[in-house]
Amino acid sequence: MTTRWKITLEYDGRPFVGWQRQDNGLSVQGCVEEAIRRFAQEEVTVHCAGRTDAGVHALAMVASFDLEKDAPADTVMNAVNFHLKPHPVAVLAAEAMDPDFHARFSCLGRGYLYRIVNRRAPLALEAGRAWHVMAPVLDADAMHAAAQRLVGRHDFSSFRASLCQAKSPEKTVDELTVTRVGEEVRVVARARSFLHHQVRNMVGTLKLVGEGKWTADDVTRALEARDRSAAGPTAPSDGLYFTGAVY
Repeated sequence: MTTRWKITLEYDGRPFVGWQRQDNGLSVQGCVEEAIRRFAQEEVTVHCAGRTDAGVHALAMVASFDLEKDAPADTVMNAVNFHLKPHPVAVLAAEAMDPDFHARFSCLGRGYLYRIVNRRAPLALEAGRAWHVMAPVLDADAMHAAAQRLVGRHDFSSFRASLCQAKSPEKTVDELTVTRVGEEVRVVARARSFLHHQVRNMVGTLKLVGEGKWTADDVTRALEARDRSAAGPTAPSDGLYFTGAVY
């Protein structure tokens, strides 16, 4: 009897070409599927809530797959974790689900966190895990005010990667908040789904506001231009984390 499994994963995105299997390097999906194969001696396809790019991390990525092997949830979690070594990927939880559950297609919302460490000193511990912005001191309040111009349903063509495969550039951003905690500026984004590089492009644009180079009105003009060249640069993958999925 086949069981549909839901697993929650965390991973450090630095060694990977991204979530999706590719011919040019190590992928998170490939590592998880290989770990399951070693545990269960079955070839499976693992689907995730949101495919992450090279270098992007996850705090709670949800994935699903079918398994014929009969095993309790703790065994699935522990066995897959054992076979994931030494890759920086861990199964945090495993749960048997109804057969119609699908990590991607059942998902009603996705959340991301973007971390900027805003200081002059180099990153000794956070290198590869945050965007290091040395100077000037970013105005997080101004960034937050400008971010509200992007909340709601809009045509996000100005914040869409050229290789984005989404059928429509229209998305609804439910939350885009910017806060400062000490030397760290945190951007939280929530939506049902995002365009390719949308969060990183929004962060790169908001950084211009934080530096005093742009105003909130400039962000609105970039949005209304519906042209990628009208918005700010793409923030690096280092600071982006998939934080969770809603079902």
